[in-house]
Amino acid sequence: MEKKPKRRTRERILEASLRLFNDFGEPNVTTTVIADDLNISPGNLYYHFHSKDEIINALFAEFEGEIEETLAAPARRAPNVEDMWLFLHLLFEGIWKYRFLYRDLDDLLSRNRLLETHFKQILAHKVQTAAKLCDGLVATGEMAATPGEIQALATNMACLATYWLPFEYARDPRRREDGSGLGRGVYQVMSMLAPFLQGSSRQLLQQLSREYVTH
Repeated sequence: MEKKPKRRTRERILEASLRLFNDFGEPNVTTTVIADDLNISPGNLYYHFHSKDEIINALFAEFEGEIEETLAAPARRAPNVEDMWLFLHLLFEGIWKYRFLYRDLDDLLSRNRLLETHFKQILAHKVQTAAKLCDGLVATGEMAATPGEIQALATNMACLATYWLPFEYARDPRRREDGSGLGRGVYQVMSMLAPFLQGSSRQLLQQLSREYVTH
């Protein structure tokens, strides 16, 4: 059997940093902690990344590429309710993968100009994609809403998706995060659509939502 190529040190640093940031929060993880976790010297880590901010920026670049791809996907064809449900699941999975960005968002934006600028663009794209999905549902007769209602709905959906993880954490800070709240987050975002959906689409949403219990 062919041996898998050994991962480069830079890739290992990013992988370990993401795991540690997600598990303990970015403010609580230093470059020394990352180096110790990888059993490499701080000098070896410094060779690849001169500061923790460089690691954060590299992880953010990966996150940005993945989430922008997710946000672009729904625009490729006319959506239905199931498409919206799937899109939100993919969006929440991306948020969960890089959850430290969302849990420590305010702190990161206040001290990192790159993140401040680019995250603003991501938020605008979230609103734009949600509005396009709603426009598509209106065009196919699955939803009834005015342009003003769609814009407000899209903004609310983006807001809830962005701050769902901090909300879940605040509800029970001592509970270890395991991703079980993602489905509830998707349900809460989808529930905003319910008053606007028509006929069978509303029934479909009810069917999709049965497995999620809100508290």
